[in-house]
Amino acid sequence: MVLPHDLCSHIQNAFRARHRRIAVPHSVQNLAILSILLRSGFLSSVTRGTIEQPSPEAFNAAGEPQRRIWADLKYRDDRPVLNAMSLISRPSKPIHMDASEIRLICSGRRAQTIKPLQLGEIAVVKTKDKEYEWLEAREAVQLGLDGEVICRAR
Repeated sequence: MVLPHDLCSHIQNAFRARHRRIAVPHSVQNLAILSILLRSGFLSSVTRGTIEQPSPEAFNAAGEPQRRIWADLKYRDDRPVLNAMSLISRPSKPIHMDASEIRLICSGRRAQTIKPLQLGEIAVVKTKDKEYEWLEAREAVQLGLDGEVICRAR
């Protein structure tokens, strides 16, 4: 199983090294987190492909070890849009919050040991609901869902 800290460090290091595009292993978790970053404006595109290239046709024909998710990183005025991405919930200490605690960090107040979200910052939440398994924290508040707060990006 691919852990979210691998994805967080991979994305943050790619932005710092000024890469244009990255490829990460294909998993539901990675696809969900990258989709949330895309919807929030941190990435310019996300597509499936293989180790060699982003190609949905080749993705369907490739075996599981060869499948990758390709993400185009976004820069504005030659500066990365994503400044920092950090893990909140760790494998040794998962951080579960109910809907009221997620509302607190979204509205600028501390909940448990988590600092509030700043302006332009997002948090990724994994819920138990199968229809809405991966959400941005503000979406989870709107739907009234609780879950594990995985990571934050600004």
